Amino acid sequence: MSLKDLPLDARPREKLLARGPGALSDAELLALLLRTGLAGKGVLQLAQELVDQFGGVAGLLNTPETDLKRIKGLGPAKRAELQAVLELARRALAQTLRDRTALNSPQAVKDYVQLHIGTRPHEVFAVVFLDAQHKLLAMEEMFRGTLSQTSVYPREVVVRALHHHASAVVLAHNHPSGSVQPSRADELLTQNLKAALALVDVRVLDHVIVAQGQSLSMAQGGLL
Repeated sequence: MSLKDLPLDARPREKLLARGPGALSDAELLALLLRTGLAGKGVLQLAQELVDQFGGVAGLLNTPETDLKRIKGLGPAKRAELQAVLELARRALAQTLRDRTALNSPQAVKDYVQLHIGTRPHEVFAVVFLDAQHKLLAMEEMFRGTLSQTSVYPREVVVRALHHHASAVVLAHNHPSGSVQPSRADELLTQNLKAALALVDVRVLDHVIVAQGQSLSMAQGGLL
């Protein structure tokens, strides 16, 4: 069924205008972006199939361009729109962290990290660099590893902290396995980086672990 065949109050655009975006399901919001479906498949059905296939909107938005190209019904224009939505979300969170002390908005930090690396199929280690007021300077992906391990060199983290004139950092990495519980190796790495960065007077405020749809703050969990 196409959108024009739906009752007026069930069409995503009219529903959004009448009741607000919160009233729409993930598939309905995605359908507004996609606008058109395929021959024999309405846009709502296409949107729902994409949400189901990628494990939610976050999974779809974080899917690499090379993988999106294989999806029938996602041409260049639609892929560009999906990527634009994700980049707008990243920039909105980045602005929040630039305008607000990171320590006062730990959820924004976790959301920011989640958007960058939460759905990667391989393990990524990143560092969020903060100024003396603990506001965002930059975020860099420092190292990539296999699905089970990442080699992180404290010296390289120290070099980048000095490059950004950072006063503090938030460490971050993802667990493609889906569990955000820190391993013993994660705890040892955190302590090694804390010691290395302390030598140049840079504080480690947190180590955030993310997986698709979830995150954990080692600082909030008393593990830092």
